[in-house]
Amino acid sequence: MTDAHQTLLDLLEVEQLEVDLFRGTGQGGETSTRIFGGQVIGQALAAAYGTVPHRLCHSLHAYFIRPGDPEIPVIYQVDRARDGGSFTTRRVVAIQHGKQILNMSASFHVEEPGRHHQHPMPQVSGPENWPDRNKLRADELDRVPESRRADFMRPRPIELHDVNPRDMFEPEITSDENQSWFRMSAAKGSSPQMQHCMLAYASDMNLLGSSLRPHGLTWMNGKVMTASLDHAMWFHAPVHFENWHLYTMNSPWTGGARGFNRGSIYNQDGVLVASTAQEGLMREIKPRD
Repeated sequence: MTDAHQTLLDLLEVEQLEVDLFRGTGQGGETSTRIFGGQVIGQALAAAYGTVPHRLCHSLHAYFIRPGDPEIPVIYQVDRARDGGSFTTRRVVAIQHGKQILNMSASFHVEEPGRHHQHPMPQVSGPENWPDRNKLRADELDRVPESRRADFMRPRPIELHDVNPRDMFEPEITSDENQSWFRMSAAKGSSPQMQHCMLAYASDMNLLGSSLRPHGLTWMNGKVMTASLDHAMWFHAPVHFENWHLYTMNSPWTGGARGFNRGSIYNQDGVLVASTAQEGLMREIKPRD
């Protein structure tokens, strides 16, 4: 287990302060300038799980309200909205500096039998056929301003192989279809609840990029400011995130400085384990006179 792996596991183990009140650290995610959105989602889900011992989450819906400050902890306040016979509902508010940075609703369901169908997994060659993103970053390091290089190359806990990766700085205009293989090897042996939290963390990676692809943009080329505005996720099947999963994404619409994105997460056996949806800010950066 690497230090980056242990850091993520520690991030998602929120501390209980009081009944329905939890604290998570702000440091250690994908970026050092603001808290990575997936980190706040994962911690909020962990806090909700702290009040739901015997049911698994089937859906969550979150709004990012303010950027998170990585220099201070995040307080998570859980509202026990409903404990029903089949479904449990929780509302979680993440707080820093006395203000909300995220609010999230999550629903938990008892295990029930039912009819099943799913769309098939796209035919994509396996992760071993695509380069690791960390290697791609290392190859491009000389194109990054020196002041940003340490953050650009900081160790990350999620192993990610982009399918048909684009140039990070001068991307071509291409389809909104966007696919990556990802996993976290240190997830092995984790509880089903922690597996959900880790996948929720990782599900915020790369999704917003789908809406940038048809416009020849990335967050690295300095032409657009991006931020996640909301995030929704549905869990369909058991998660074993130590194994490779295919994240297939698309963006059916952009407009009004926003982009809408959808994702499906399959395990290597072709089982659809989760679905996502997200709207993100994609505000054009205009050059100053």
